[in-house]
Amino acid sequence: MGSPLPDSHGYCAGFEVEEWRCHGLSSHLLEWIADYALWGDQLNVHHGNMVERLKRAAARIYNTPEYQKRGEVGELLLHAICRDFFETVPVAPRVFYLTSSNDVVKSFDLVHVRPRTDSFEIWLGEAKFFKNPALAVERAIESIEAHIDAGFLRHEKLILAPQIDPTAPYANEISDIFSEQTSLDALFDNAVFPVCVAAESIATKGSKMIDSSYKSLIDGEMRRLQAKLSSCSLHTKIKLLFLYVPLADKDRLARSFDSKLKAILSC
Repeated sequence: MGSPLPDSHGYCAGFEVEEWRCHGLSSHLLEWIADYALWGDQLNVHHGNMVERLKRAAARIYNTPEYQKRGEVGELLLHAICRDFFETVPVAPRVFYLTSSNDVVKSFDLVHVRPRTDSFEIWLGEAKFFKNPALAVERAIESIEAHIDAGFLRHEKLILAPQIDPTAPYANEISDIFSEQTSLDALFDNAVFPVCVAAESIATKGSKMIDSSYKSLIDGEMRRLQAKLSSCSLHTKIKLLFLYVPLADKDRLARSFDSKLKAILSC
């Protein structure tokens, strides 16, 4: 079911005037907030409701000033990468529910479908926005191991099943897979688990342009993180996809994105 090693891809914001494009990346994320946070008819935007819908999306993403502790930047990066580079389509809004201990546990950071020739894949994603990339991978492994627990997934299916967008590609087939009567094996057979790690990179901190030297350094970082992800047994059970976003400064990106969201909310 799982592959020998998780496939991996890297996505860098690039450089401008010999500086990492922090503000360019935060602006790009801003372009995705409506697609990420709104749902159904809320995405029907026109000149009369554009600002209101954008403010609604911003409010849903960011309702606390403690942006350093929040992972929305990582989740937006995961969403944008999957939509842009893999042509996935959101299937259901992200949901929250209580465990038996009454702790709030969020579901997968991403629930998308990727149409294929005569078939489809269900993408269930995990995103980590950290300073330390190795620690981010460790936390991602812990999260996914908890996610694929049979009890968790059965509960997840019950929550997600009624929220599947009937207009999404393969909506009927996906609903069948998320049915309580369907074995979890059917979900694993159709699922891809993208893991997005957005973390500070030594290569990105020390570079001024994307050249062959920089690419080689990033490849080395990715191989080490891929090996760390492969050190657990997850990749033998499920299909993992590793997505790496090297950052020069995590906090600077958080501040830049925060200021842009606040500007929208103050309109």
